[in-house]
Amino acid sequence: MKLGRAVVALLLLAPFAVRAVEPISLGLALAGVLTGYISYPRLYCLFTECCGQKRSLSREALQKDLDNKLFGQHLAKKVILNAVSGFLSNPKPKKPLTLSLHGWTGTGKNFVSKIIAENIYEGGLNSDYVHLFVATLHFPHASNVTLYKDQLQMWIRGNVSACARSIFIFDEMDKMHAGLIDAIKPFLDYYDVVDDVSYQKAIFIFLSNAGAERITDVALDFWKSGKQREDIKLRDMEHALSVSVFNNKNSGFWHSSLIDRNLIDYFVPFLPLEYKHLKMCIRVEMQSRGYEVDEDIISKVAEEMTFFPKEERVFSDKGCKTVFTKLDYYLDD
Repeated sequence: MKLGRAVVALLLLAPFAVRAVEPISLGLALAGVLTGYISYPRLYCLFTECCGQKRSLSREALQKDLDNKLFGQHLAKKVILNAVSGFLSNPKPKKPLTLSLHGWTGTGKNFVSKIIAENIYEGGLNSDYVHLFVATLHFPHASNVTLYKDQLQMWIRGNVSACARSIFIFDEMDKMHAGLIDAIKPFLDYYDVVDDVSYQKAIFIFLSNAGAERITDVALDFWKSGKQREDIKLRDMEHALSVSVFNNKNSGFWHSSLIDRNLIDYFVPFLPLEYKHLKMCIRVEMQSRGYEVDEDIISKVAEEMTFFPKEERVFSDKGCKTVFTKLDYYLDD
């Protein structure tokens, strides 16, 4: 009899289980609260996605995704694998996991955030518990920074109240108005609870082009000295990267308390990609589309890309970002 009533309750609650739209709607916040009080949560989760629904993260699966889909980024692979798997295996983390990914366009920052989301939630970036903020879309006007700060706190508080294991991705941090991101500082600090909400199991990922020049300088120095890029260590650039971002007036992290108070767990450098890495991207894309790998086409597409510095032509100035559209031209022949 109780089971029957539970099923009826599920049907009545179904309209509330709508997908979240950024910024968070009141409906999602209410649905999150109601979910916690349903008598049969496992049965409820058969009908809709639930917080933490996916099986425990597999370190091996995450490593396989990084190895097979991310090229030329040995530093990012190691940091992401250890940071994410270690954080999720800790039943009582002291603070949220906070990652700041830096590098030129097309080097894999957005792709890595997608991989992380897919390894935690079945829906990946489309999950109700993964929230993407784009600086130029959600926070366009400098005159509204005070309003944005209030909204940002409300959106994060509401989503974490609904799901402790929420993931927040902030894209275009280099275009965010200075001071805005400091509004979430209390949520990233070492507090058990803030206003009766614990943020310790949440994940915050920041994506930015800021600091890319510093990353390129280090990579180019290694190339000029005849060293392999794989010899670059995180210690060769992490501190310099954080200082560069902190002092960059065109960065959303300019003089940010998040950096000043050491609340960013890892500054992750994404190295500029070389010719061989572009070919890897093109090869995988051909395979994913069901085409037989054609090395001649792969070379033609890679050779159409532009490289920098102008004299050495070592690194792709757009990474792998546009190789997919250029591939369309040859596949249509």
